[in-house]
Amino acid sequence: MIQLHDVDLKLLRVFATIVKCGGFSAAQAALNTGQSTISEQMTHLETRLGVKLCQRGRSGFRLTEQGVAIHEATLRLLSAVESFCLDADVLKQHISGQLNLGIIDSTLTDPDSPVPRTTQRFVSRGHDAQLNIYIGAPAELEERVLDGRLHLAIGHFPLRVPGLSYLPLYNEALGLYCGRRHPLFASKPANGRLLEEVRACRIVVRGYMQQYDLTQLGMSKADATVENIEAAAILIISGAYIGFLPVHFAEQWVKTGEMYRLGANALDLTSPFDVITRRGVTPPPILQAFLEDLNTCIYQPGLA
Repeated sequence: MIQLHDVDLKLLRVFATIVKCGGFSAAQAALNTGQSTISEQMTHLETRLGVKLCQRGRSGFRLTEQGVAIHEATLRLLSAVESFCLDADVLKQHISGQLNLGIIDSTLTDPDSPVPRTTQRFVSRGHDAQLNIYIGAPAELEERVLDGRLHLAIGHFPLRVPGLSYLPLYNEALGLYCGRRHPLFASKPANGRLLEEVRACRIVVRGYMQQYDLTQLGMSKADATVENIEAAAILIISGAYIGFLPVHFAEQWVKTGEMYRLGANALDLTSPFDVITRRGVTPPPILQAFLEDLNTCIYQPGLA
């Protein structure tokens, strides 16, 4: 078996250039060397390989049968070497440090959330990174990204705060729910009179979505205000209130008969999710790497 050395790779690159240019004379400019030197290099390569690679002379330049096969193998080899060098360059870009990520509450059960897939992809790259996750309300997450305590945050942000960049990610589906102790659970009113029945009930809303929820129901005020999904679910399960919850989150209680989704699709809402970062600040390498993986998981899920 032939053992390849650095000099052999150099000679094979010369051979590939000669074939690409169509002969020794034509390859002089590309190789920046004289024809006699090129001829010596080819003779050396043929000696190393033990085969005649080409015919050159008055009749012109052409590859032998063995030369064609060696040329094809050379292209495969040089391509593999290039891929190896690119991979090695990526590995040299060692990323380390802490990544502080903020997420709105109760997204674990959301199949559309890219966070689990992104985290797996990010960690699998072997970064020497410590990932810190903070769960908070939208206004709190925005404040922490703005003052630098968080590198980025993912959630529903109804307002646009100056100094932050907002990148749309996906939409979360919301449904209107009541608990099994609520009068609507037993009556399950038809869509025709559903709104009338709903408006006679106590409504719980998240503070940051209050106007959004009330407008959908044609109501002017809420009877209870909370700052996270779990608090809303507690009040809904109590049977004293109805309110909007993410469909993926409420499904566990619908299956056990603790909750009922009112109006099926008639009163559904969507909550747009964004990723936010500080505007005008060059992101550190660790944040750039995470955002690249997030982009892949959002727009090319098959590669995640």
